[in-house]
Amino acid sequence: MLNTNSETLCRLIQLAREFHAKEAVSIPEKPISPADDWARQVLADHLGDTTFQEFESIINDLEPDQQQEVVALLWLGRGDFDREEWDAALAEAADSWNSHTARYLIAHPLLPDYLSEALDQFDINCE
Repeated sequence: MLNTNSETLCRLIQLAREFHAKEAVSIPEKPISPADDWARQVLADHLGDTTFQEFESIINDLEPDQQQEVVALLWLGRGDFDREEWDAALAEAADSWNSHTARYLIAHPLLPDYLSEALDQFDINCE
């Protein structure tokens, strides 16, 4: 069972789709160099974007355990964990939690697909 409201999760999916559809945001799979902070670099041009601001506001309004749950859902939908490893995904998300959760999430261009895939595993459909 998820602690985060499914309507909130569906809104995050919608906002992430809108954000990534606005422009062709190019995010490399791996940084070019260790000093290349690609996620921060990509988002620097989008901080004034109202879609991003709403996405960030929703994430920041969530309790830390709910933010961790959204990150774990990203990982579940991406295939880093399977449904039987849900508790492990939550534990890892808790261990790596920081105040930059919204930026971490939105930096993944396939975030809406990953979250949708994960929610399907919990029998939650945003359609």
